[in-house]
Amino acid sequence: MNYSKFLICCFIASLSFGCKPTETVAVEKNADSENTVFSDYTIAFGSCDNQKLENKLWKPILEHNPDVWIWGGDNVYADTDNMDLLRKNYRTQSQTEGYMTLKASAKIFGTWDDHDYGLNDGGEEFSAKSESQIEMLDFLEVDENDIRRKRAGVYHAELINLPKGTLNIIVLDTRYFRSGLTEAKGSKKRYQPNTYGEGTVLGTAQWDWLSKELTTSKADFNIIVSSIQFLSSEHGFETWGNFPHEVDKLKSLIVESNAKGVILLSGDRHISEFSKIEIEGLDYPLIDFTSSGLTHAYRGFSGEPNPYRVEKVVSVESFGLLKFDFDSKTVSMEMRGENNVLQQKILQKY
Repeated sequence: MNYSKFLICCFIASLSFGCKPTETVAVEKNADSENTVFSDYTIAFGSCDNQKLENKLWKPILEHNPDVWIWGGDNVYADTDNMDLLRKNYRTQSQTEGYMTLKASAKIFGTWDDHDYGLNDGGEEFSAKSESQIEMLDFLEVDENDIRRKRAGVYHAELINLPKGTLNIIVLDTRYFRSGLTEAKGSKKRYQPNTYGEGTVLGTAQWDWLSKELTTSKADFNIIVSSIQFLSSEHGFETWGNFPHEVDKLKSLIVESNAKGVILLSGDRHISEFSKIEIEGLDYPLIDFTSSGLTHAYRGFSGEPNPYRVEKVVSVESFGLLKFDFDSKTVSMEMRGENNVLQQKILQKY
């Protein structure tokens, strides 16, 4: 192509794409993926989907033809102990055209957060949690013989066997058993960390279950879904960091279990970001991929501390993608928005 034609092409491209947000791509140096085609398996996930608002992301989600869709919490906004109302809201969400199309082609996983659980920032104290669990499982179309129908909490794990490897999807419940939070005093923050050793995020039964899942897992990748952030803990909202001993407990479990390729997925915050930490004894970095929200975002975001953040916060509507290559043991993690715009990306080799 000669120089004049090149300038014309650039001008046409600027007309086509000039209104789209700027792409921010962070590529890990240890991921030699120049010639990698991430086609072995695709997981899409997201959180914070208000059934009263238009979700403009179903179309770009469907364009990636994901094998799995994971609801990360706040899958509807209800904040109620009225099960008729909650059921109505779930029905509205279930009948959304884009989601109906997705359900026909992808396997559905999901956890809840506070607004679909039924109580803002709620935990074990919510009086209608067992009734709310039934509605949540109905929304996910969980089989009547599934163990989640017989026990407290919506936590769940499933091993996915593929021609080139295996994936273990581990969905946590950070609501049903979670202890009370400590309100922050003399600060603009909502909460402060509990005294070390006091309270729990998962509760005894779920911790025992998770320990067994990770310790016995032979999967190439272990995807842990938490509705609230795990690594980012200084913002003063809900986070695992409000229970610092529980953070240490999960870190230790991941190391001691020798589980391969552990990746954390989270939501809740109405912002999207990558957080990453190196943990002694773990031969890969632990990444917490936060994707939120699907129908609304914290567009007025002006900053908050997070020493583990990779690149910058995305504060417009977005969804998350994980694309796997089992030959190179590499995962492409992408934040994408309206019109399928790539907002940020990490390539990580495991």
